[in-house]
Parts: sequence; C-alpha cells; structure tokens
Amino acid sequence: MGVSRLDVFYRKLLLTKLFIQGWGKPDDLKRIFEFRKIIGDRERCKSLVPKDYPVFIDKVEDETDCKIHEGHFISPLEHQVPGIMPTECVQARFQFIVPKTWRKHRPVCIHLAGTGDHFFWRRRTLMARPMIKETGMASLLLENPRSSLKNVSDLFVMGGALILESAALLNWLEREGYWPLGMTGISMGGHMASLAVTNWPKPIPLIPCLSWSTASSVFTTGVLSKAVNWSELEKQYATHTVYEEEIIRMLEYCGVCTDSFRMGQDFVKNSPSSLDSLSDLDLPAGILNLSRPKKERVALRPQPSGRPNAGELLVGRDRDALDHMLSAVSSSRPHMDMLHAENLMRRGGGGAQRHSLQRESLCFMKGVMDECTHIANFSVPVDPSLIIVVQAKEDAYVPRAGVRSLQEIWPGCEVRYINGGHVSAYLFKQGLFRRAIYDAYDRFLQKYPSV
Repeated sequence: MGVSRLDVFYRKLLLTKLFIQGWGKPDDLKRIFEFRKIIGDRERCKSLVPKDYPVFIDKVEDETDCKIHEGHFISPLEHQVPGIMPTECVQARFQFIVPKTWRKHRPVCIHLAGTGDHFFWRRRTLMARPMIKETGMASLLLENPRSSLKNVSDLFVMGGALILESAALLNWLEREGYWPLGMTGISMGGHMASLAVTNWPKPIPLIPCLSWSTASSVFTTGVLSKAVNWSELEKQYATHTVYEEEIIRMLEYCGVCTDSFRMGQDFVKNSPSSLDSLSDLDLPAGILNLSRPKKERVALRPQPSGRPNAGELLVGRDRDALDHMLSAVSSSRPHMDMLHAENLMRRGGGGAQRHSLQRESLCFMKGVMDECTHIANFSVPVDPSLIIVVQAKEDAYVPRAGVRSLQEIWPGCEVRYINGGHVSAYLFKQGLFRRAIYDAYDRFLQKYPSV
C-alpha cells in the first residue's frame, strides 16, 4: 500500500518545525523514564489518582442544543513528578458538552486533542455537537497540556499528564453518575487516548483514530520526520555524553530488536513501489518557500575506549538487525532527504562521521520514543474487544510498515481501514469516526449491561 500524496503535499505547505530546542533537559528525560515504569503497569498506579480527586466547574453556558460546562483541575502529574510541567500547564482545563435531554443512559466520551488542535472549537464543532444530534451522547474535551513540542521530552511529559488527567476525569464522571464512559482521539489524540485506557482498571470503550502502536515511526519515517530539527538533535547528541552514558541504559523497551528489524525488511521490500513515490511530487522548493539553509556540520564525538555507542546499547547482539534497518531506512529517497542526503553521500572523514552521527541520533530517537509511547510498554486494556481502531490505508503521517500491529499487542481489538491518507480522513471521514464510537459503546452495553 502506498502513501497519500495529499499527506505529503500538505506537510510541504507547513513550515512549522518540531523539537526546535532539542531533546530536552537530561534530568527531565530521566525522571519521565522512571515514571513511565510506574504508569506502564496498571497495578502499580491504582492509588496515583484518588477516586475523589477534585474537579471544578467554573461556568455553564446554555446553548440551543446543549449546555457547555467549563472546568479545571490540577494535573495529577504535578503531584507525582513535581516541576516537570511548565507552570502554565499545571492547571488542566476542559469543556463538557452535555445534551439538554438524555435519550438513554448518560453516556460520555472523552476526546483528547491531536497535534495542533488547540482549545476546543474544532472537536466541539466536528465531533461533540454532531454526537449530541445523532445519539444524544455527551463529550468531554480535555485541553492538551502543551501547545507546541519544543523538546522531545515535551511529548513524554504530555503523555504522562494526559494519562493521569484522564483518570481524574473518568473518576469524576463516575462520581457524577455518568455511564457508560469511553475515550477517543484523532492522530496524536488517539494515541494518547490509547495510553490513558491502558491505565484504567475497568472495561471501557476506546476508539483511537488515525494512530497506531508507537510514535517512533511518526518522527523517524513518516512525513513529520521532515519537520524534526535533526541538526539540533544531532548536535546535542554529539556534545553531551549523558545520552549515551546514562539515558540509553534506562530504556526498557528497545524496539530496534523487533520493530525496527521488520521496518528494515519492509523498506527493502516496499520502498521502490511506495516510499520512493513521494519523490514524484516535483514541487519547486522556491514556490513553497521551503528552501533550507545549509546545515552546520557537527563532528562526531569520539568514543572512549570500552564505551559502547547507542546502537550497541540498544540492540546488543542484534547489531546486524540495527544495521539492516538503518541502511534500509537511510536508502529510501524521502528519508535520505530528511537526514540531509548531501552529507550522507559525501566521502571522506567528515561525511563518514556525519553519517555515523545521523545513525546514532536516529537510533536514539527511536529508542526514547518507543520507551515512552509504544503501546507494548503499557498494560493491555481490561477488555480489548471494546477497542475499535480506525486507520487510513495510505497514512503517510503514521507509518505502519515494520511496526507491531495493534491486533498483535491487543488481541481481540477491531481495526477498520478507510481509503485515503491522514489528511483526507481527518477532513472527510469524521462521520466514520463517530460511527466507530457508537459501535464501541453498543458493544459495551451488550457485554456489560448492568455495570
């Protein structure tokens, strides 16, 4: 299956950059990795968010078709990992869109936001209000704790915050008598909803849309990889030994040994027919104002005798698998462009050092992303049969090639594939997302009618 040209074209129109400040403070990475070990185990976090965790409603607006409650609460992550969140993000905000009359039961679906989905208007207009009209289901829209991802660590902090904040809201909704409860989200919101549900100790409908099992492929092989500030990441990785000497050793799930080997196989097999087709979009860089300045050359830090590098620490005896994956990834035309192909193809000491540094940085990115975002690193939801995944067949933002499938990680879940790519699905398939939500709730009511 190829990738959507619309996805590629749309990404080329956007000039935003990701992780412009680099990896984030090493101490922050260490703290969030340690906390990931706790929230990755549902049994270990039962007491992290008390059932009576305080949630406050600030005001209620009376609309023609619904009531909109605006509320807030302190993010539980601030209590568990003090100071890891920016001050302006400590207070979580949400909108609760409630029908004026309930048809049957009092169902509520929590919607987590995708990348760039700031505030509430988009989810309220495209999902919450139609859901009230179609089925009388209420929606709770939680605001993301960060408006932009300036550091790689920001994504991990966001994930930890949303997991605990979702638990606080689910407990509050239960106390208020709403039922049944479920979670959904589109793109990054779908992935964050998936992580949150792994932590909930009861059966619950989950409908992740346009997301998959890990964020590592999104930032290393998807079209968003071209928005990543690789030059700064490589520079920091080469300059600070803490990444290789301390942080890599904290990683428990290193998908390089499994997922990345499959990725290499898929790239070797499919890149001529699928990924290389991205280059067919011959869009002049000048027209789209996408010309890039020449990147600063960064010398690779020499390895002290006896100290293994990132690849060796991540894969151990499977170093050949890493080489297979990296050579395959680097050989695909779009990925070579993302990794500054002009440097990869140079001969001589500088070019070889640059190539090696890029391999190391890519490997480190995949390792830390898998550590904090891979679904296999978290508990399996209580009842995977209540999960309906909606995925686009030609999604260029969320590559599935070489990545463990959700059906493998969550046996019993359902995956529905729709034609097109990420962007077209978001623009034109919202009705199918809502249909999946209704089906998951119906399935819950059939299996747990008296819960």
